[in-house]
Parts: sequence; C-alpha cells; structure tokens
Amino acid sequence: MSDEDDDVGGEFVLIAAYSRRQALEDGTLVDVTELAKQAGIKAPVALTRSVWEKYVELSPAAEKAGNDTTGRLWDVLWMFRCAALQQPDEAEIRYELHVVTDAIEPSLVELKAMFGPGDDGEAVITILLPEED
Repeated sequence: MSDEDDDVGGEFVLIAAYSRRQALEDGTLVDVTELAKQAGIKAPVALTRSVWEKYVELSPAAEKAGNDTTGRLWDVLWMFRCAALQQPDEAEIRYELHVVTDAIEPSLVELKAMFGPGDDGEAVITILLPEED
C-alpha cells in the first residue's frame, strides 16, 4: 500500500459524529433547560443519564425522606448556579451538594459541569458525574 492510497485529497474525513441533539433524542442526555431558566441559568442545560438516575430520580430512601423529582433537580441546578457564580471564567466546574441516595441521611456528592458549544455553536451546559466526559 502506498501513501497515495491513504491520500484523501488533503481533506479531513469524518468517520462518525454524535451530536448533542442525538444524545438528547436517545436519552443519553436529559434536557433540564426549563427548570434551569427558573433557577436563573441562561444557557441550555442537560444532565447525563447517570446524573439523572443517581441524583434526580427517586430512590426508595428518597421517597421515604419525602423528596420529589423536581426538588432534587432544583438542588442539582441551584448548587451548580452557586458554584458557577463563584467561578465565572471556568469551562469546567466541580461542585458538591447533599442528596438522599441509598439512606435517608443525605450524602455529600460531587458533580461536574462543563460549558461548551452546542451543535450550532451556541453556549450549552452539561452536568456530569466527575468521572464522565
């Protein structure tokens, strides 16, 4: 095989692309923009499915503690907003909040928020588990 066989005319060849829009459509990301607006967050916001399942959906302990999904989501968003106001120039923010998970006593958990361009170059925010990209 020669170098000529690998030549694609000096152009970048896109093998595959996975857009934010696709991630929202297939449920990999959960759009929480409407409640985020109420919390004073101006850019569109999405949570990863892992964050949603772990810290927004109700566990048996969370139900027993009297939590509801909207309140848990509000906590995730409000604590993000507080952290973002303290670090306005950061593209990635780590923050903590207390959440009822497996026990009625709340646990301190860490989340990560990333600011970046959306599919059309607009500013968007994604909230993830610390180990997610």
